[in-house]
Amino acid sequence: MTASFDTLKPGQTIEGSPFSPTRESIREFCEASLDYNPLHLDDQYMKGSFGKTQFGGIIMHGMNNFGVITRMLTDWLYPQGGMQRRLETRWKAPVKPGDTIVPIATVNEVRTTEHSRWATLDVQVRNQRGETVAVGEAMVEFPASA
Repeated sequence: MTASFDTLKPGQTIEGSPFSPTRESIREFCEASLDYNPLHLDDQYMKGSFGKTQFGGIIMHGMNNFGVITRMLTDWLYPQGGMQRRLETRWKAPVKPGDTIVPIATVNEVRTTEHSRWATLDVQVRNQRGETVAVGEAMVEFPASA
């Protein structure tokens, strides 16, 4: 993740740190977010049919995907004085305790304006089986060059 704005090119990737949710981390997120949906807490509830989907057990909050993407971006940007300006995500598949997910960003566009320098990134989160569990787009800003 050492790519600076001056070296960014479309197609370049940035990889974040792996995250392995546990039952405890999912419960902690319930408490922090005040989201006590049984999807995240009740295995018995999740053994049934949820809509048209069968999960078979509790799942991680989708917003945790947002968090691992944000961590990747801030770990990369902040040392360079950059900041995340926008992030949109969509959840594609559930993440369960015991999974390991990794966020990845691919540079889509790089541009310089009169007052700043910008990049748009396609972001995704994949699990240990290589399945995409979340996708989206981020816009980041780097300080204007001196």
